[in-house]
Amino acid sequence: MSNAMYNKMWHQTQEALNSLLDKESQKLVEQEKNPVYIFQMLATFYIKYVQIFRNLENVYDQIVHPQKRLLIRKILDGVMGRILELKNDMVELELSEFHYFDDILQDLKLAPQQLDIPIPKYFLKEKIEVIRERKKILAQILADSGLDATSMKLAIKSMPFEEAIKLIQIAERARQGRLRALFMKQIYLQEYRAKQARLLGEKVADTGAAALRIQKNPPPLFDQVSATIIQAEKVSLLRSAVQLRHEEGYREALVTIKNDLQQTEGPDIKESLRDQIRQWFIECRNLTGSFPEYPSVEDGGSAMIFSHKTPEQVIEDIVASQEEEEKNKKKKKGKKAKKEEKKKVVKEKPKVKEEEEEWKMSRSAFLPSMKEGSDVYKDTWMNKDESQNFPQDYDEELIKKEKRKEVEAEIRAQVDELMRQELKNLKLAVNKEIELPVRAGKKGKKKNKGKKGKRGKRGKKDKDLTADRTIESLFKELVEEGLLIQARKVNLSDYIGEYSYLGTTLRHVSIEPMPSLLDVRQLITLYGILPLGSAAVHEKAPLVKSLLLAGPSGVGKKMLVHTICTETGANLFNLSAANIAGKYPGKNGLQMMLHMVFKVARQLQPSVVWIEDAEKTFYKKVPNNEKMNDPKRLKKQLPKILKLLKPDDRILIVGTTQHPFDAELQSFCRAYQKIILVPRPDYASRYVLWKQIIQRNGGVLTKALNISCLAKVTDGFTQGNIVKVVKGVLTDRRIRQQTQKPLTPAEFIPLIASMNPVYKEEEECFKNWYAKTPLGRKRVLSLTVGGREKETEKGKKKGEKERKKNK
Repeated sequence: MSNAMYNKMWHQTQEALNSLLDKESQKLVEQEKNPVYIFQMLATFYIKYVQIFRNLENVYDQIVHPQKRLLIRKILDGVMGRILELKNDMVELELSEFHYFDDILQDLKLAPQQLDIPIPKYFLKEKIEVIRERKKILAQILADSGLDATSMKLAIKSMPFEEAIKLIQIAERARQGRLRALFMKQIYLQEYRAKQARLLGEKVADTGAAALRIQKNPPPLFDQVSATIIQAEKVSLLRSAVQLRHEEGYREALVTIKNDLQQTEGPDIKESLRDQIRQWFIECRNLTGSFPEYPSVEDGGSAMIFSHKTPEQVIEDIVASQEEEEKNKKKKKGKKAKKEEKKKVVKEKPKVKEEEEEWKMSRSAFLPSMKEGSDVYKDTWMNKDESQNFPQDYDEELIKKEKRKEVEAEIRAQVDELMRQELKNLKLAVNKEIELPVRAGKKGKKKNKGKKGKRGKRGKKDKDLTADRTIESLFKELVEEGLLIQARKVNLSDYIGEYSYLGTTLRHVSIEPMPSLLDVRQLITLYGILPLGSAAVHEKAPLVKSLLLAGPSGVGKKMLVHTICTETGANLFNLSAANIAGKYPGKNGLQMMLHMVFKVARQLQPSVVWIEDAEKTFYKKVPNNEKMNDPKRLKKQLPKILKLLKPDDRILIVGTTQHPFDAELQSFCRAYQKIILVPRPDYASRYVLWKQIIQRNGGVLTKALNISCLAKVTDGFTQGNIVKVVKGVLTDRRIRQQTQKPLTPAEFIPLIASMNPVYKEEEECFKNWYAKTPLGRKRVLSLTVGGREKETEKGKKKGEKERKKNK
């Protein structure tokens, strides 16, 4: 696609966003009590924002104009944040982490695949060099320390000299035996081929000559990649190079154009500002009889007075403010009496308020920035003629307009200093006024007293235990201790699954469906990847500090932890009970360990802190064989850590557990803000899993291999089971034999039979446990209350009408 095509896509997406923002502002004014109708509205907005997000992400990745990219990035982050806000509103309304939009998708004529939330490529693209450098340093530390890839220390045991020699001899004899067996096999095969050739009356072909002939006459299109793929890769690389070149040119232009403006327009701006302020001095004295007080630097100086106002308007404001101050003094006594009356009214009627309370959409932190971006688009880019800018380089006039404001602000600061002194001189000369330093001193002392108290309190909390050490030395120590580990490279697309197509239908008949694997994947994107990847989104979006993945063994919980790190370029810290056992002993040691981990995590954010077997930290009763390891070391510290995490700390604590039932429920749920139940795969997901895993491991799908049969037979088996079975069957030898002997379902059955599935009873245990969690309990209560059923029936008709309007 050309630049013109991506520009057209941007304009179309921006129009869709503008109309959606208008609709959303209208709906915010309207009041609605029916939760079903509200959910239909939120879901429709959510789906439409996802479509806009998909298009904007593609446009931002491909467009090369530097100023357009800045605006698109701002809007893209706004849309991303709004999706997270709407998701949070839907969770609070439906009291469930999983939502089903089958009916809405059908009305909007969209496929479920269009609900996939893309991961912006800029998450990794913009810091690829930093990630590479960090990986090199980590690999070097691991190599120097003699640690393996998972950063766990090797267990070195002492051994007697004689035993060591015997062990080496056994290993050497085994090696020689393997070589001898291989050699004998080759001789046997050679003799067998010669015998077969003599029986058939053919000459024994020389293997060297045969190989040479094959090399001389390769099959057609051998070792060739599609020309379309090659061309697409070339275009992508060229676009990335052009983007970098244009951004460098734009950054240089920002400096040069600003310097030119300071030299050419700076003196005129300075003179006009001084004349304007002098006029204000004179006019104020003529009207009020005295010179005005000059605004302080904190208040913005003269910029506060003349922001979009003439000197005459400023004088009118001063007179009006003086009149208001006099009125406010008179009203102070009346206000106290009113407050007391209001308190009495509140105390008398608390129950009425609770009854009248309605569900309200939370106030958005991203709508203003999106509207601002849309306004800039309308004013600057919507009807801009770019026929003379075919290479899509920066626009010089736009830079001048932007930098002129900066130059004016800098000059205004200089002028303010001069004019403050001039005002003092005027007061001395005309009115013989002298400022009283005593009053100013008193004010200053009061402020300082207040600040000292606060600083003293903060000092205890924010005490730096490693102030004398560099981040590099802390990083190295954490790697050597196995607390900072190398994340496996696993993309989110590798977490294979299928959508749940019956979710809405089941909920209509009051059956709570088990989430599908792709529902889980979407939650990982929303709660883990998007906030960690974008600092702008993390600061304003609903804050998720901790996440718990609960499910049976083999469903991909660890894989999802590594996926979050891969997709965001995050560091991975391992604070599992088994990993921290025996490290940094004692109370002071634990404090030092946590301080180091979170100091490095903040400095090198984004970061993921992983706690495997999270239930061990909150054991109801510690098993006798684990008492030595003290698995509950972090129980008291974890809630404190969560309180210290702020919106600008892109740190996510992720726990994984196979046995959540063993933990104290209340403290466990208090530590983990979001709990995601990871289920065993359903039939649709198993079908996709078998198909893709067989192909990825070199298998060929034929009519002889009934995938549907395998999917039905493996009901209850996890993704981990299926991967083991496929790898066990598809050996190198079996892959080579596929041309003569196609794969059949019977080959996989023996290995499947040797594994234990996840039975329905175990799945029910997880569902029952989740029903006891705070959100699960609320969901159960909402379904048992009769009022919700009546509201559902009333909301169906309104929901259908709303969907028709939104088409």
